[in-house]
Amino acid sequence: MVAKNTICLWYDNDALGAAQFYAATFPDSAVTAVFRAPTDFPGGKAGDVLTVNFTVLGIPCMGLNGGPAFKQSEAFSFQVATDDQEETDRYWNAIVGNGGKESDCGWCKDKWGLSWQITPRTLSEALAAGGDEGKRAFAAMMTMQKIDVAAIDAARRG
Repeated sequence: MVAKNTICLWYDNDALGAAQFYAATFPDSAVTAVFRAPTDFPGGKAGDVLTVNFTVLGIPCMGLNGGPAFKQSEAFSFQVATDDQEETDRYWNAIVGNGGKESDCGWCKDKWGLSWQITPRTLSEALAAGGDEGKRAFAAMMTMQKIDVAAIDAARRG
């Protein structure tokens, strides 16, 4: 069954590799279908992977091997809420350790250029609380790449 709404992600030529990585890294994730070109086409041959249907943390996605015309940007990211430092480290290290890049404030990019926000729930809760607690947590976050849960918790307490 095709989902009513699916996120389409453009890849140069490795949508299948990306989908397999996400399925191996995140729970409730899987590669659900691979569609191959039935004939040769401009820029490709019969049998080349055209699209890949997959889920990431339960979200239906389609990876499109569209070539180099468009690149990923921070205008789209997956935000993953984590429960503790171990989970934060696991996802961050999987993405960065597989050819990705660290960025600031809990953001990183995978090797395909897709942006991820690995966000511990304690940070989201502090920001939602607002006031001095939110200000302290925000100031602490601004000094980090991967979020340090203990440092955010300490900032929350003041």
